[in-house]
Amino acid sequence: MPDITIQPTAKFIKAGAILTFLVIVAIEVAWMTVWIGAPTGWWMALPVLLLAWPGARALRRRLTKTTITGDRLRYETGLATKSTRNIQISKIQDVRVDQHLLQRLFDIGDLSIETAGEASRLTIHNVDSPQALADELMNRVQRGPTPA
Repeated sequence: MPDITIQPTAKFIKAGAILTFLVIVAIEVAWMTVWIGAPTGWWMALPVLLLAWPGARALRRRLTKTTITGDRLRYETGLATKSTRNIQISKIQDVRVDQHLLQRLFDIGDLSIETAGEASRLTIHNVDSPQALADELMNRVQRGPTPA
């Protein structure tokens, strides 16, 4: 079976970047038409501050990755301090998909994986096609480990 790599969706990040771009254009147009001759103040730093929001979300997305390989699920997160969680596929008991209205509109959802053990729940937020991923994961659980 091929490996599956799961990352949070980029749909909301793209929408945030487009919205930020439109706000920056509106600020520039207002500065050129309404505020002509006004002293340039702290608000000139506003476009940079606005770009920090989608930039931080994009960085967080790049630093979170889940990989399903053979008989293991590996969840990695972090940059300077990296956290890795390995789960045996055979230990997975339940896979749950949660979607609020906006997520349902864009076919995005939160995937919660319930395992046997102490730290029993792993939630991966904002993944594309969450129901298909949940079905594939449960199919791999039912098939058992793949031969080497």
